[in-house]
Amino acid sequence: MTAIDPQSLTDAAAAKEARKARLFTRINKADKWFSVLGLAWITPVLKAAAGDNPRAQGKEIWRLLGVPLLAIAAFLLLWGTLAPRVQTSLGAVPGPVQVWGEAVNLHEDAVAKSAKKAKFEEMVAKRNDKLIAEGRADEVKSVAYTGAPSFYEQIWTSIKTVFFGFLIGSAVAIPLGILAGLSPYANAAINPLIQIFKPVSPLAWLPIVTMVVSATSTGEGLFPKSFTISAITVTLCSLWPTLINTALGVASIDKDLVNVSKVLKMNTWTKITKLVLPSALPLIFTGLRLSLGVGWMVLIAAEMLAQNPGLGKFVWDEFQNGSSSSLARIMVAVLTIGIIGFLLDRVMYALQSLFTFSNQR
Repeated sequence: MTAIDPQSLTDAAAAKEARKARLFTRINKADKWFSVLGLAWITPVLKAAAGDNPRAQGKEIWRLLGVPLLAIAAFLLLWGTLAPRVQTSLGAVPGPVQVWGEAVNLHEDAVAKSAKKAKFEEMVAKRNDKLIAEGRADEVKSVAYTGAPSFYEQIWTSIKTVFFGFLIGSAVAIPLGILAGLSPYANAAINPLIQIFKPVSPLAWLPIVTMVVSATSTGEGLFPKSFTISAITVTLCSLWPTLINTALGVASIDKDLVNVSKVLKMNTWTKITKLVLPSALPLIFTGLRLSLGVGWMVLIAAEMLAQNPGLGKFVWDEFQNGSSSSLARIMVAVLTIGIIGFLLDRVMYALQSLFTFSNQR
């Protein structure tokens, strides 16, 4: 019988513990990104699979995954039970099954419209190729597809519009916020304007924006009038959280750092890029997340009235349509708006996690 070397057993156990420690280190690093994606429950699942106190990890899985799923199931059950009892001018409020069925119909309709558009573009391309082959290149022209946009195209239009307005608002709000944070005089000048214009509803801005854009734009440029009107309305309503948080972040910089910048005789640009922005980034990103959320809410109302072909117009058209499926389609749009709003916030949080050391969630 071969004798077992105690030292080899000790070395094997030590190697096993080292591998386990490395595995948990990787899981802990990945936890940050799981949280960003709203998938924090994956971490305790991985830890439990790796053998880290399954009982304690089971409690975390229940808290992070079980309880939310139970709440969603309870909501769907309550919705399905109460919906048939609520009557509207279009009939009973649709339950989860009817809304899901309408979501499937919208998907199939979008696929059909996409195929129709692709066929039209293929026909135009063949026609142009034929004209070129016959030496009639001067007759070649681009023909725009005029069919109704699909549900997915309307979603994409809304996302483009909100980001366009959000980026313009950020380009205005961040410099003004830095100025207000650095100078008490600038803050005294800007603060009254913030307090006056921040509470203004998009429905109040929209007529003004519409008249200004209509008077200054022909609608033949890069962006249609409806897109421009919606985007500017988003800008006017969403820039305030970023402006306020940027000013607060800049004003809250450690005074010792400010004194160091004076000792080093930093010029204004160096002071802003090397000192102000890195210190204020967590609050700036908090403002950006709030602004994007506000912008997404504002956009739907703006699109309804400006008739920008996005989700807002989809909701308005279905409301005007008044068919038996309209209410279910509107509820599909409502759920889509909520899910996209969540995803936009996660995108901003991911950027915040990349560029700052903030632990906010």
